[in-house]
Amino acid sequence: MANIKSAKKRIKVTQTKTLKNRMVKSALKTAIKKFEAAVEAKNNEEATTLYTSVVKSLDMATTKGVVHKNMAARKKSRLATKLHAMA
Repeated sequence: MANIKSAKKRIKVTQTKTLKNRMVKSALKTAIKKFEAAVEAKNNEEATTLYTSVVKSLDMATTKGVVHKNMAARKKSRLATKLHAMA
């Protein structure tokens, strides 16, 4: 356990940021799973709607620094490929 005041604060701040990042990542994974389920069910309208929400979630996570921009671009590309292959 830290003795210095600034080190104690850093521990608290890190814990808070970790929880927030975990929450954003979890929501992102859930959105991706919902999209992939819609693609598996061949539900084109729902998949299209969910794709836009997944892209928005990925962009927001990238902006907040939760995920790397290249990872987000790769995910968007792969999900778009799945969506277009279904149509």
